[in-house]
Amino acid sequence: MTRVRYGVPRLRDLDLERHLADPELKPRFVTPMFDLVAPRYDAFTRLFSFGMDQRWKAELLAMAVGAAGGAEMVLDVACGTGDLAFAVARALPAASVRGVDPSREMLARARVRRTAAPSGLATRVTFVPGDLGRLPAADASVDLVTAGYAFRNAASLPVALAECARVLRRGGVVASLDFYRPPSALWRALYLAYLRVAGNLVGWWWHREPVAYGYIAPSIAAHVTADEFATAAAHAGFDECERRTRLAGGIALHLLRRR
Repeated sequence: MTRVRYGVPRLRDLDLERHLADPELKPRFVTPMFDLVAPRYDAFTRLFSFGMDQRWKAELLAMAVGAAGGAEMVLDVACGTGDLAFAVARALPAASVRGVDPSREMLARARVRRTAAPSGLATRVTFVPGDLGRLPAADASVDLVTAGYAFRNAASLPVALAECARVLRRGGVVASLDFYRPPSALWRALYLAYLRVAGNLVGWWWHREPVAYGYIAPSIAAHVTADEFATAAAHAGFDECERRTRLAGGIALHLLRRR
């Protein structure tokens, strides 16, 4: 029987490989995991990426603004604590930005960020529960979707991309930053080994749950390469406008436009 702590399953008691492989089970692992790590998520991403996360997000923002500078409605999916949502709102002063995340704890921290923001900015940014399986937006109502580390954690990549296509207007843009499975077998082995060891260590140190961050390596192993992501996006009705790879394919930024 899975033990539960304060209403949240103890992650180490869940069968990670089984949950990653099953679209029905995956959210039952991913959402509690993000609830657990929410208080230290921003610090972790900076630490784990040696500060590169902020540079990657700045690149993603520049790509998004360059492709959808006139956007009026933006969805920031898997918005986490809201850092990217607010960055988009600052860069696009005419846009309303809706952050979407299934994690209550992440949304709680995003809303705290909102209360601290200047009123002119805060009125344009809202945060609502939801996930990539069913986005809280009407058909063809969105100009830009931003996605920081979102698609890898979706229950189903084809469904997530189809949902983005559904909510975007014709010519709308997806700007995505994520981890990917490196194409080189040697680099993939080294890359995942580092993420596994370092993730388990920090997960135990900060949360007494090694898998909280140790999850990253097996989730990448179960994910696609940057090339395969572009192929899946094409099947969902997108053209790839731009791609930038980092860490020999372990990280990629994609700019997609809905046909």
